[in-house]
Amino acid sequence: MRYWAYLVGKMVVAAAPLYGLLLLIERNVPATPKEAWPRLHNMNQEFLGVLYMLGWFLLCAGAFSLIVWDQRRRCRVCLRKLRMPIETGSRSYMLQLGQPAIESICPYGHGTLKEDELQITGRETPEWKPNSDDIWDELCAPQKDNSQEL
Repeated sequence: MRYWAYLVGKMVVAAAPLYGLLLLIERNVPATPKEAWPRLHNMNQEFLGVLYMLGWFLLCAGAFSLIVWDQRRRCRVCLRKLRMPIETGSRSYMLQLGQPAIESICPYGHGTLKEDELQITGRETPEWKPNSDDIWDELCAPQKDNSQEL
């Protein structure tokens, strides 16, 4: 829940100055005509207004895509940026080693994010694998005595 609240908070913080920029553009650029057909004598001003609005839209799309890109590379628990990316798999040995992927882990051991190396279609969602609450359980667990007496 905190993960999604952080995403919404970043979008609200980014939307405030973008909305202010929109109000500034509307105040300084002449409005489009109220008539059904554009007035030919005022086409330069209308075209300038459309270009300003296109630039504002591209700025908004770029800001929100950067926010989503940053959010996807954060820990789902503590919201810190994921560290230590390692490459797994190989294209030349795909049947033996698997498809190439990049795995990143949380610095505090909350989980691992595995994403495909090349996300061409954009439909593949990264796989988040949470770790147990105590990462030392596996390391400190009592070991079985496998030694055989001869």
